[in-house]
Amino acid sequence: MLPFALNHMTAPRLGWQPFLDLAAGLGCVGVEFRNDLPGQLFGDDDPAEVAAGLRARGLRLLALAEVKRFNDWSEAKRAEAEALLAVAVASGAEAVSLIPRNDGVATDRAESRRVAAKALAELVPMLRAAGLKAMVEPLGFASSSLRHKSDAREAIAMAGGEDVCRLVHDTFHHQLAGGGPVFAAETGIVHVSGVTAPGLPAAALRDADRVLVDASDRLDNLGQIRALTAAGYAGPVSFEPFAATVHALADPGPALRASMAHIAAGAAVAAA
Repeated sequence: MLPFALNHMTAPRLGWQPFLDLAAGLGCVGVEFRNDLPGQLFGDDDPAEVAAGLRARGLRLLALAEVKRFNDWSEAKRAEAEALLAVAVASGAEAVSLIPRNDGVATDRAESRRVAAKALAELVPMLRAAGLKAMVEPLGFASSSLRHKSDAREAIAMAGGEDVCRLVHDTFHHQLAGGGPVFAAETGIVHVSGVTAPGLPAAALRDADRVLVDASDRLDNLGQIRALTAAGYAGPVSFEPFAATVHALADPGPALRASMAHIAAGAAVAAA
C-alpha cells in the first residue's frame, strides 16, 4: 500500500482532533495542516497539544502550510516565515510549505528562478537553524511565478538549499504546467486530486475543480504516480481536493478509502 496522507484541505470543516482521527482511521502515515483555512490554526490550541495528539495516533506532521508568496521577499515576509517556523517546531512538523505568488508577476522563467532563489537564499539558513525542511510547491497556473518543477529545482540549487529544500509534486499543477520531468529524488511529497468535469480545457481549470481521484480522472494521476515510483519515489501521497462537493461530505472516510484503493490498484499495475 502506498504511504497515504491527508492535507487538511481534504476536510477543512473538521477540527484538528477529528481530522487526525480521520487520518488514523484510514491508515495514513501523516497529515498536513494549513494556516489558510477559516478560523485559527489548530483552533487556537497550543501547538504542543497538537504534537501530543499526533504522537498518540502514530501520525507524522509532514508539513505545515504555508508561507504564501514566499518569493515576494521582504522583511515582513521574513517575520511571517519566522512565525510559521516557530509554530512548526512546537507542533512537531517536519517541514513548512512555500507557495509562490500567483498574480502574473515574474512569470518569465529566468525571472521566476531568480526571485525564487533570492527568497530561498534567505530562508535556507532559517530552515537549518530550526531543523526543518521546506516543501517548495510550483503552481501550474499561467499567472504563477513558479510553474515548473525544473525551475524550482534550479532555484533551490542557486540558493544552495539542496539539503533542506524538497519539491512538491502536485498532480493537478504538474498537468497544468505541461508535465515534464518528475525529479523523484528531490520530491518530498506528492499532492493528489482529480478533475472529472468534462469539456474544460486545462487553462480553464481552477482549484474548485479538484475532486477525489477515481476512474474518471482527467489528470493522469495514476500515470504520474507510476512515473514517480518507477523513478524511486517512496514518500507520502497526500490528498488535497479543493472542491466544495468533497468538503460537504458528512463523512469523507468512505470516499477517501475508495479513492485510496483506486490509486493503490493503479500503482500496483506498474509494479507488477
